[in-house]
Amino acid sequence: MEDLREPVSPTGQFLESDFLSLCIIGVLEFQVPIHNLPIVSLVRDAFQSIPRFTSIMVVDEKGVKRWKKVEVKFEEHVIEPKFSDAISMEKQYGEYLSGIAMEKFPKNKPLWEAHIIKYPTKNAAGTLIFKFHHAIGDGYTIMGLLLSSLQRHDDPSLPLLFPSKSSSSSNNSNKLFLLKILPKLFSITFNSIVDFGWSVMKSTFLEDDETPIRSNVEGVEFLPTTISHISFSIHQIKEIKSKLGVTINDVITGIIFYGIRLYMQDTDYKSGKMKSTAMAIVNTRNVKDYHTVQDMLKTNAKGVWGNHISYMHVSVPTLQDYPISNPLQFVKKAHNSIKRKKNSFATILTEKLLRMEHKLKGSEEVSKNIHRTLRNSSLLISNMVGPMEQMALANHPIKDLFFTLCGLPQSLVVTILSYMGMLRVTLATEEGFIDERKLVWNLNKAFEEILHEAENV
Repeated sequence: MEDLREPVSPTGQFLESDFLSLCIIGVLEFQVPIHNLPIVSLVRDAFQSIPRFTSIMVVDEKGVKRWKKVEVKFEEHVIEPKFSDAISMEKQYGEYLSGIAMEKFPKNKPLWEAHIIKYPTKNAAGTLIFKFHHAIGDGYTIMGLLLSSLQRHDDPSLPLLFPSKSSSSSNNSNKLFLLKILPKLFSITFNSIVDFGWSVMKSTFLEDDETPIRSNVEGVEFLPTTISHISFSIHQIKEIKSKLGVTINDVITGIIFYGIRLYMQDTDYKSGKMKSTAMAIVNTRNVKDYHTVQDMLKTNAKGVWGNHISYMHVSVPTLQDYPISNPLQFVKKAHNSIKRKKNSFATILTEKLLRMEHKLKGSEEVSKNIHRTLRNSSLLISNMVGPMEQMALANHPIKDLFFTLCGLPQSLVVTILSYMGMLRVTLATEEGFIDERKLVWNLNKAFEEILHEAENV
């Protein structure tokens, strides 16, 4: 039994069960062909020292899920598909990516794989796709892993730089402290009770309406998806941010909400008045920057390895509440909602509740609860910060990168990643239900209208 290591973390158990199995897909798009990229040796160098990548998940005699050390044949985890010249390369690539998202990992191998696409697509001369089970780690972990394996293209000896997260300074003088702290404590307490109560209701009986972005089909997580993209200039996003006095996250969330409502109105006019809720993923680590793999694996690391995430519910404003002619209100509503959620302990309380339920009822019941919470909402939004400079892998420059999530019981998943001055928004949509081209068009329209209105403020 010496090969049985520590138990799988509670969150890892929640995310791998009979009710829920979530995975992260990260995609690197290269500027040059990658025919000579030594991917097997690169993956071996990056992964072999990390326990999660050399272990499988097993159940011991007491029914506890544990990580079990196994011998890894790295070449078996690297897959190179063969495409046909007779069929559109874009069609084959899209179907292949959708297929990766739908497939489950075999239980007798570590829960990850790499796919190397040597064929050119409209976005890249070559593509490298990584799929990781969420039990291995969250987006922060995976991004830190990838960044530990990549270098700056212009000068590999220099570290990768990330956008600074400036925080607004506050003047807590002794004279004003008591005047500020008491109302703030009351506000935090009130918001925490209301938001936590709403989160509990969303996890049980409070369900979003069926709309053009929520089919409510049983087993939607097992259906094919279509991956689409939109890119926005961070410089222009910052212009809107400065004019409205909000954050970049507020701006992009407002654009997404407004674009979704425009799409819903184009598809079904009545749906513009229906209830829709977004689940926003929150990193609970008290860190601003990514850490190296070596630092994350340390016992007392701030950016510790694993799953340290929670979520908050944010209502998508209706066109009934905010007229279609006033798109800036969607950004302001996103700002107020997110600020309110942050001025609350609801996400912490939600995490504590899940841990308590785990102790009382077991991981399967918690997983069932999370599945129901996801299913009761309309979409999930996850946001990651990427580097400002171009990266390279083994001297192969990376033109762009994105990530998405699979295994979610939702018709729409939105993921956002910044890279080299651009924000890339990735849409994973239920194939045959959501018109991804119309949705992309409406999101671009939302951005243009919000930018135009902000410039005239």
